[in-house]
Amino acid sequence: MPDKNRTAKIISVATVVPKYKISQDDVEKLAARVFGASMGDFSRLAPVYGNAAIKTRYSCVPLEWYENPCPFSERNRLYQENAVNLLAEAGQKALVRANLTFDDIDGLVVVSSSGISTPSLDALLMEKLHLKRNMERLPIFGLGCVGGVVGLARTAQLARGAPDKRYLYMVVELCGLDFIHSDHTKSNVVATALFADGAAAAVISCKGDGAAIVGWSEHTWPDSLGVMGWDVSEEGLRVIFSQDIPSIVRKYMRQIVDKFLASQKLEIKDIAEFLCHPGGAKVVDAIEAALDLPPNHLHRARAILRDYGNMSAATVMFVLEAGLNSPCPGNYLMSSFGPGFTAGLILLQVP
Repeated sequence: MPDKNRTAKIISVATVVPKYKISQDDVEKLAARVFGASMGDFSRLAPVYGNAAIKTRYSCVPLEWYENPCPFSERNRLYQENAVNLLAEAGQKALVRANLTFDDIDGLVVVSSSGISTPSLDALLMEKLHLKRNMERLPIFGLGCVGGVVGLARTAQLARGAPDKRYLYMVVELCGLDFIHSDHTKSNVVATALFADGAAAAVISCKGDGAAIVGWSEHTWPDSLGVMGWDVSEEGLRVIFSQDIPSIVRKYMRQIVDKFLASQKLEIKDIAEFLCHPGGAKVVDAIEAALDLPPNHLHRARAILRDYGNMSAATVMFVLEAGLNSPCPGNYLMSSFGPGFTAGLILLQVP
């Protein structure tokens, strides 16, 4: 049994979105204007918008912003400005829910892969909010969608090592700003049908009450570096997608999950709820098939995808928040996939 005094817990969790709410129907119309004239096969790709199972998303810029080219330098400036503002909002919201203030926080862990910032976002946040100058900081970049799970695990690891401290785990992704107007590849079209902006924060500590983070695991498949990631070009961060992602999940996820649960002396039947990152409708279908779950068992993941789109690493935190809003006691399994190609898993015990 884990030492209760050194068990990291989720004291609170909060999510936020930027102010511009956009509908999938309007995105499809915009895509037809942007891609239609120069992509002879756009009509063949257009059904991806309807098949994405997304109704609405949020963006830190208005929809008309996407109609015109924007240099990477300006898009990255927008990333830094909006990311820090959203992190501040999410952090404050999580602290209020925990009846704490920023003065009670000893460290920041910030996950983001959709832009570049040096000094890192946590340093910018410290300056904006006048945080304690001896704050521990851990910025995490490059994990993509799996960052939501892996970053939370890293924060729990820090909390275990310092049970008297409180950490603020934060994640922000502004995927819309990575849209490259001149990129008329299939991957870019798919990205415009899926990705959105959002942020989340959670107070993690061994002090206090909440869902216990009792274990975590990662698995990176060999020869899979080209499955997902960024191609850094002169125009910015160009998305890399493989159409094989759902089939990889369907074929290999079960053995990874079974091995992890066995290490915790558990089986699939012992999991009360699965809190999965909804990378897309086909990925959610693949997870249900891999784990032998009934259709629509991952209803929370589908609802978040429908209402918010794929916010990369932030998305699983939205699913987590929904799961903890009206929880049933038991074991919860968080999961996500990202560049590497990597699976991230976390086991929670909800009292």
